Amino acid sequence: MKKTITFLLLLAIVQTQAQEFIPLWTKGKMPNSKGLVIKDSINNERVMQVGMPGVHAFFTSIQENKGAAVLIIPGGGYHHLSYNISGFQLAKWFNTVGINAFVLTHRLPISSDLKEREKAPLQDAERAMRIIRKNATAWKIDSNKIGVMGCSAGGHLAASLGTIKDDFAKIGDDLDGFSFQPNFMILISPVIDMGKETHKGSLENLLGPNPSTELVKKYSLQFQVSDYTPPTFITHAFNDKVVSPKNSLLFYNALLENKIPSSLHIFNQGAHAIALRNNPGSTNIWTAICEQWLMEINILKN
Repeated sequence: MKKTITFLLLLAIVQTQAQEFIPLWTKGKMPNSKGLVIKDSINNERVMQVGMPGVHAFFTSIQENKGAAVLIIPGGGYHHLSYNISGFQLAKWFNTVGINAFVLTHRLPISSDLKEREKAPLQDAERAMRIIRKNATAWKIDSNKIGVMGCSAGGHLAASLGTIKDDFAKIGDDLDGFSFQPNFMILISPVIDMGKETHKGSLENLLGPNPSTELVKKYSLQFQVSDYTPPTFITHAFNDKVVSPKNSLLFYNALLENKIPSSLHIFNQGAHAIALRNNPGSTNIWTAICEQWLMEINILKN
């Protein structure tokens, strides 16, 4: 009996180490907040409201750890976060290839607590990257092998992290000294443009109903690509009727113009539902291609 209890306690410890929630901000230090009390709300595997932004950490095994990490940003049109299908499931896959994964729960720009709606998601993403870098040594992570991944509107936020240099997350603590620049990006069916080719819901939720021309251009990320932008892997579907694949083409063209080594894959099928598994036809091999690409850019090489 004693051995059984000991085993169960060890199992509980292992499970705790494999997944934990790490808040981004200490009490009273969250920027861009009016100080309202916002309660976290989850419905049908969707985060509908975020009161405490943070990351869910998925650590790979010690034996399989390649010393790399990825911040995963779920999709949801900046209206909600589909944390399971475009978050937790992907994190578990990254663990199988030796990459530590952190799923971001960021504030939604439609929150009534925000002073400047468009800045909040990026503030949280920048802070999350800084937390990963600060703890890189303790977590056996190479600080030069930390990337970001995003699906749909999460792809827009991921691409923002790799193109927009503005430090929105500075609050005067020790984390300010750590870089939030990703070393690589993986974008799945990403929203990129905030103009003609945009996803209307993402545009209105992020920038509001009547954004200025300047704001639209700033968050149309094809215009923000520079030598600051890291190598990027992009996957989209030809038959995506929600987010036009032209978004990926616009971004890839900007990557080419700026000589950023990148890989673009437009599959025939998949619509706006490219997931980890059970995709139609050749779309199902995107993870295998992505893994090979991570080897090519030396993220998966010790």
